[in-house]
Amino acid sequence: LTPRGIVIGTLLGMVLHVRFSPDDQQVAVCAGNGIYMLNAKNEAILAELDGHLAPVTAAEFCTWEKSMLISVSEDRTFKVWDYSTGQLIYQSGVLTTFPLLSLLIDEENKQVITGCAEGQLWIFSLISGHNYRCVAHINLKKEHEKFCNKVWKTGKEIGEGQNTSKFCKTNNMRPEGSVEASLPILLIEHCDFLVCFHNEENTSSAMNTSYFWIGSSTGLLIINLANFELEAFLSYKDYSDLSIRFARSCALTRKAVNGKILCLITSMFEDTISVLEVNLAVLVRTQRSDFPPCGNENNLSVIARCSLLTNSPLCKSLKKNMKEPSSKTLGVKNMVKDQPLVFHNKIKSSGYTAAPQMTMFSPNNNLRKNEVSKWKISCKRKNKEYPLESSPPVKYEKEISVTCKPTPIRCIQYSGDGEMLACGLADKTVLIFNSNLTDTYNVFSGHDGAVNSVGWSHDKKLVVSASEDRTLRVWSICNNEPALIL
Repeated sequence: LTPRGIVIGTLLGMVLHVRFSPDDQQVAVCAGNGIYMLNAKNEAILAELDGHLAPVTAAEFCTWEKSMLISVSEDRTFKVWDYSTGQLIYQSGVLTTFPLLSLLIDEENKQVITGCAEGQLWIFSLISGHNYRCVAHINLKKEHEKFCNKVWKTGKEIGEGQNTSKFCKTNNMRPEGSVEASLPILLIEHCDFLVCFHNEENTSSAMNTSYFWIGSSTGLLIINLANFELEAFLSYKDYSDLSIRFARSCALTRKAVNGKILCLITSMFEDTISVLEVNLAVLVRTQRSDFPPCGNENNLSVIARCSLLTNSPLCKSLKKNMKEPSSKTLGVKNMVKDQPLVFHNKIKSSGYTAAPQMTMFSPNNNLRKNEVSKWKISCKRKNKEYPLESSPPVKYEKEISVTCKPTPIRCIQYSGDGEMLACGLADKTVLIFNSNLTDTYNVFSGHDGAVNSVGWSHDKKLVVSASEDRTLRVWSICNNEPALIL
C-alpha cells in the first residue's frame, strides 16, 4: 500500500532513529551526525543539533525537564541538549571502544541507560546536582555467563540437569570452532512485570522493582535494576519455527496483555520480519532459582510437630534401624566406680644406701556418701540426652534483648559443652552469653561490617567471627582485643 500521512521532512539523509516529544508537537530525527528537530504538523525544521563526530544512533526526550534531549552516537559519547535553543548542556567523555547503539530514560529513578555494541550498559544519574555521574556499569556478557551457570546448578539440584545443561550449552558455552557473538544492545525498554511472593500465611505480596528488557542480536534479556542482575534470558534459537537467528533490530510492546507481550524482530541477513509472543511470567518462573518448578518432591521438607503414632507404618522401618533405649540412665552407665586406688606395698630400691620409700601417698578414700551422690547427680544432668521418641520442644522458656534498638541477629552458636552462647549482630559486634541467658559475658567490637558467622574452639577459650568487611577475627574469651585478624 502507498503510505499516507503528513510529510514533515524530506532528504534528511540516512535516518537511524525518530522520536516524538512528550507533547507530540515535535519530532527528533537522528540523521547522519546531527539531529533535526521537526514540526509534527507541517514540514519545517525548527532546529539542528550538531556536535557528534559520528552517526547519531538514538535520542530520547526528558519528560520532567523542559526542552531537554539526550542523544548517543557511534562516536561513543552521549550529549545533553536544550533543543529549544539548540545549545549543548553536557558532553560526556568516550565511554568505550565500541559504538553506542541504544538509549532509555528511566523516569522513576531519573537515570539514563545506554548500551554499546559489545554488550555493556552504562547508567548515569539525571538528578540535579549529580553532574551526570555514572551510577553503574554492567557487563551483560559476564552477567549472562553467571546466569547460565546458576540455572545449570539449580537444574542439577532439582533433577533437571539435562534440560538446563542443554540451555547453557546453546546459549552460553560455545562449542569448539564456533563463532562468539558480541551481544550488541539493540534495544532498551521498560518491562511491565510485577514479582509476587507468598509467605507462610499463604498471602501474597508484591515487590515494586524496576525491570528492563534488553534486546540483542541473539535474544532478549531481563535486567533487575535493584541489583543489576540478569533475571531471565530468551534466545531466538529456542523457537524451532523461527528462521531468524540473528536480529538486526527489535521492538517490544510496553504493556503486557494477558501476561504476554509482543516482540518484533528483523533479520540481519534476510529481508524478514517476525513477531514473537512471550509469556513473561512463565519465562521468569522457569529460569529463576527462587521460582522452582511445581511438582518437584526434592524441594519439599516437612518437620514433624509431634511424635509418631504407635500404629503408624513409619514405625516399622524405624524399629529396624533403632535399638531399644536402655533402661539405665545415660551417662551413669559408663561412670567409673568409686573405689580405692591400689598401690604396690614395696618399691624396688634404686641401689642407693637409703632405705626405699615403702609408701608414696595415701589417697583419701573416706568420701562422704552425700558428696558422692551429688557428683553422680551433676554428671547425670550434664550428660542427659534428649529422648529420641519425644516430640520437639515447643515450650517458651526465656527471652533476652541483645540491644536497645532493633538489630538483626545474623548468627548464633553454642559452645561444644553448651554452657556458652555466641551471637553475631548486624551492628558489627559479637556478644557472648551464658547458656541460661542471665547476663552478657563479653562483647567483642572491631569489625567494620555485619558479623555473618561465629564459631567456637574445642577448649571453649577462643571464638572466631567472619564479617562483611572481608576479615576473620579470633577472640580470646577473656580479652576484648582480637588475638588474630585475617
